[in-house]
Amino acid sequence: METQKFSYDNSIVRAFLYATLVFGLIGFTFGLTAALMLFYPELPEFFFGTDDTTIKSLASGNIEGLINTHGAFGFGRIRMLHTNTVIFAFVCNIVYTGIYYSLQRLLKTRMYSDTLSWLHFWTWQFMIVATFVTFFMGINTSKEYAEHEWPIDILIAFSWIIFGINMFLTISKRRVRHLYVAIWFYIGTWIAVAMLHIFNNLEVPLSFTGWKSYSAYAGVKDAIVQWWYGHNAVAFVLTTPVLGLMYYFLPKAADRPVFSYKLSIIHFWSLIFVYIWAGPHHLQYTALPAWAQAVGTGFSIMLIAPSWGGMLNGLLTLRGAWDKVRENPILKFFVVAVTCYGMATFEGPLLATKNINKIGHFTDWVIGHVHLGALGWNGFMAFGVIYYLVPIMWRTKLWSVKLANWHFWLGTLGIIFYAVPMYISGFTQGLMWKQFNPDGTLLWKNWLDTVTAIIPYFKMRFVGGLFYISGSILMIVNVIATVRKGSFQKEVPAEAPALANISKNRKEGEGTHLWLERTPVLLGILSFITISIGSSIEIIPTLSLKKSVPTISAVKPYSPLELEGRDIYIREGCNACHSQMVRPFRDEIVRFNGKNGQYSKAGEFVYDRPFLWGSKRTGPDLHREGGKNPSSWHYKHMYNPRSTSAGSIMPRYPWLIATDLDRTKMVDKMKLMKNVFDVPYTKAEIDSADKWANNQSAKIVKDIFAEANDLKVAYAKRPQGELEKKEIVALISYLQRLGTDIKTTEIKTASNN
Repeated sequence: METQKFSYDNSIVRAFLYATLVFGLIGFTFGLTAALMLFYPELPEFFFGTDDTTIKSLASGNIEGLINTHGAFGFGRIRMLHTNTVIFAFVCNIVYTGIYYSLQRLLKTRMYSDTLSWLHFWTWQFMIVATFVTFFMGINTSKEYAEHEWPIDILIAFSWIIFGINMFLTISKRRVRHLYVAIWFYIGTWIAVAMLHIFNNLEVPLSFTGWKSYSAYAGVKDAIVQWWYGHNAVAFVLTTPVLGLMYYFLPKAADRPVFSYKLSIIHFWSLIFVYIWAGPHHLQYTALPAWAQAVGTGFSIMLIAPSWGGMLNGLLTLRGAWDKVRENPILKFFVVAVTCYGMATFEGPLLATKNINKIGHFTDWVIGHVHLGALGWNGFMAFGVIYYLVPIMWRTKLWSVKLANWHFWLGTLGIIFYAVPMYISGFTQGLMWKQFNPDGTLLWKNWLDTVTAIIPYFKMRFVGGLFYISGSILMIVNVIATVRKGSFQKEVPAEAPALANISKNRKEGEGTHLWLERTPVLLGILSFITISIGSSIEIIPTLSLKKSVPTISAVKPYSPLELEGRDIYIREGCNACHSQMVRPFRDEIVRFNGKNGQYSKAGEFVYDRPFLWGSKRTGPDLHREGGKNPSSWHYKHMYNPRSTSAGSIMPRYPWLIATDLDRTKMVDKMKLMKNVFDVPYTKAEIDSADKWANNQSAKIVKDIFAEANDLKVAYAKRPQGELEKKEIVALISYLQRLGTDIKTTEIKTASNN
């Protein structure tokens, strides 16, 4: 058979590799900044100005500079920027780097279209930059790992589809009959992410000329869809494609075949089947239906088997090559990465069990768990791939193996100094929250007691982050030096015989999976079915059954001012630190409910688009905040949290007090809620929305002046009615509404009316 000559495209691989390096450093910097703000909340004041004489500031001695930022550098926004940069910019770019490099070589063909490759690259990078701009501006949806607003969601989908078209068309013109295991994971990843992204981000724009949108789902339904997406973003963005890279680059670096072909088959199919079911374990003891919680726990525990099968397949590939691990920094990174994958995928199912979840959920334990995977598994796999590719693509040796080894040890110390303090912090939080005195009162009644107890661990985490980012900087220096001394090969000549045309039918004696590996269309269809089974069984019943969320007659829609206040709460990323879900535990009911004695009910969230149950409690739960503190307290707390709560690590929000509330879209929001989501606003309420908001804001301001004479005196010197116009009043209206619909011990629901 005649041999065909062609070339591999290294230029697209180089582009994604450079993007990985740049955005990786940016993402780590955002993370380090967020970690610093958790024990030094005055960081924005240090840079932009403050009226607090106890704080040294680079700016002038007033707070106008901080006000003029309009919250762009607030903790909630920095945290969103960190998580999204690490996931979408760092991990996704290294995944694309590895896929564009390995796919061509595994299939012995150039990518189907250079144009599609570059269209994918530039649309993805543009999406990342657009994310930076919008998040700094406070334009977000608050949904974990899916905070992008609707235009960026469309751009992500477009870029992902372009990538998929290019990948599948490349597979169609391959010169290798059977698809290698790494490609199975690439196919499964593309199918799952497309499904997850589209269904979780179904939203209705307020207008097609603006950024604001509202989730198509509300309350409990939004929660189950979001964590079906959120958990499986970890599964199919941070895990399966990186496993594909592991199956290609680890054997290449070790010069050994994959340990077990059969184990690879079991690993792939069991992982994509089981993983998709596990999302509800993020919602244990919440208002989610009990059957969904139980399913999430069961499949999470089952997940240990395929995950550890993959880990063992990776580590055992190094059999007979452990002497190389001592010498080769690339293999060092891969070994620690795969080990961290195994540790994280053992710990995750443990956290999904109810006994451990009731202690670990909402604590720093979960943060430590996530970063063991992100820093260890994703980060170290990325570093190993970079160190493998750069010398090959620039046709030279790595500039400094010693520097790469320094990077390895700094990164390893960074993981240890990050994860271990977060575990201790999480155990401390979970146990302190639940301790009672003999007389039945909470031992640590003041929330700040639990916060101040863990500050030392926050500082240790910051040190771990410094180690990790220092190693990354050494890597960038090493890469630059290697590139400078090498010669980049843009087009790599190759040759291979064309693929002969044979029947797609299964041959006699041919194994089932061997047959599947040469029929990619059928492999893709079966992957889609396997992924869809769990999704359908968990999601469809919850969304389709109206009675799955009983209505509570006392729960009413938000007033127009409260709706605006909720949007401000989302804009500032307050849900990053505060949950809105009182679980049915004695300690939570006593701590957050007081005399009311009510844990959170599913029917209370029917008007919440999106849901705001949160995933971390740095501050206390807010679901029963309404009426707990006077409105003047909220005003002073937002201006300077340390004035009301000594030792608080919450940042300041003075721009809320200085900025007028934009009411231009308030009526449109109510109309959207009524016309699209069937929220029972009457025509009279919509027509009188401005008057309704004026009356409510006037009442709040009246309460503030009655409660705080110093504020009354301060505003007496200003134009009358000034405070009523400010964003702070809208936010206070929302906070004072939370949890107030349920006042009695007997709750009437649709099922007992």
